[in-house]
Amino acid sequence: MKNKVLMGLAAIAMVAVLSSCGKVPQAEIDAANAAIAAAQTAEANVYVPTEFAAVQDSMNAINAAVEAQKGKLFKKFGPIKEKLTATVTLANKVAADAATKKEEVKAEVTSLMASIKTVLDENKTLITKAPRGKEGAAVLEQIKSDMTAIDASVAEAQGLFDKGTYMDALNKIKAANDKATSINTELKDAIAKVKGAKKK
Repeated sequence: MKNKVLMGLAAIAMVAVLSSCGKVPQAEIDAANAAIAAAQTAEANVYVPTEFAAVQDSMNAINAAVEAQKGKLFKKFGPIKEKLTATVTLANKVAADAATKKEEVKAEVTSLMASIKTVLDENKTLITKAPRGKEGAAVLEQIKSDMTAIDASVAEAQGLFDKGTYMDALNKIKAANDKATSINTELKDAIAKVKGAKKK
């Protein structure tokens, strides 16, 4: 009788131990979700999208593992807790990387904004020196139209920058800068050809 009681108590203790191991680590899950939300707030999806996607994939895999354990008689959440801790660390790193990248993009936009103004000013001077002939007049009209479009793009980029959407501003100003530089080269080549022809 005594042995049966002891065995019964041992069985209860064993079930208690197993059930404590088998509790869903909700606090750790909440911490991981909060860290991922913080990374999202830091715009990690914009500035470090690959890293952010990796964190989300990790969390999705953990959620699937939790659901799989829930269906088992003897649940084992130890390895999942370790993965959750690693996910929190990774999410925090991603948030920090996003903040760093955001500052880099902001600095790049600021630099491009300054340099494109120099190119645009030079283009306005070059256009007055460009050859005018029959074909030249049509080309110059197209260049003037392109320059007006570039001015509009620069203004849009400035607006995006002022709103804090630096990545969109960067894409916009890069495209405008490429076009302005292309016009600059085209005008310089045309002027050089005319000068070369006069020397002959």
